[in-house]
Amino acid sequence: MSLSGEAQQRQPIAKPQGVEPKKASDNHVVIDCHIRELYYGPFKAVRDTAIPVKKNTITAFIGPSGCGKSTVLRCLNRMNDLVRGFRFEGHVLFRGRDIYHPSVDAVAVRRFIGMVFQQPNPFATSIFNNVAFGLRLNNFKGDKHAKVEEALKRAALWDEVKDKLHKSGLSLSGGQQQRLCIARAIATEPEVLLMDEPCSALDPIATRKIEELMLELKSRFTIAIVTHNLHQALRVADLTGFLYVDTSQGGRTGYLVEFGDSRQLFENPREQHTKEYIRGEFS
Repeated sequence: MSLSGEAQQRQPIAKPQGVEPKKASDNHVVIDCHIRELYYGPFKAVRDTAIPVKKNTITAFIGPSGCGKSTVLRCLNRMNDLVRGFRFEGHVLFRGRDIYHPSVDAVAVRRFIGMVFQQPNPFATSIFNNVAFGLRLNNFKGDKHAKVEEALKRAALWDEVKDKLHKSGLSLSGGQQQRLCIARAIATEPEVLLMDEPCSALDPIATRKIEELMLELKSRFTIAIVTHNLHQALRVADLTGFLYVDTSQGGRTGYLVEFGDSRQLFENPREQHTKEYIRGEFS
């Protein structure tokens, strides 16, 4: 994928030497995630979870607290690498190539698979510099002002900030800050956008704007989200994965119970744990 204008071509993630990439069974699968076991030190956080993330869809991860939803999401662009003691058995294939192969640079992965966090985290600098940060980091040579404007328009924020781009990003409301973070993430044209509970700190009006924005963005980006809000998953997600917690060994290990079309999963779930969770029998 290239940046517009006079931008330089981004180099694709190199094919691991000596490894034949596995092919996802569906040509529309952008990320094929299969976690056999995932550890933080001796703690087994997730097991037996396989989720395909399909192109130009929104995939939601739901489940009770401690089931590993955010851990799975962070596997998709190697954010868990930053956690001490992280160990992973399985694969995450991005366009058929394993992003966990030793020859693959985690920073390069994140150029293609961006992330928006639970709490808005704008930098203590101007609105313009917040959005332009990734462009500068990636040595973008084109028209930064045009790219910043384009990203802010895509994030439905341009009309609200176009006359105060020099002001601090911290001066914006919580909902505006989250949209600023989305603009910053999409300015570098990632293929996939990960969103870890992006509305949990926002009021209902700001939440609605973020949900509407997600639905608009999926025509250009592939999106995966974690949410505790079941109504939100049903409103925005095309596909949903339900994770639960295994306590049989004395610990708390998350695993995938059910995955499929969102409406089918919410209206006619196959698994008993899914039915109980959706009915609100536990949270």
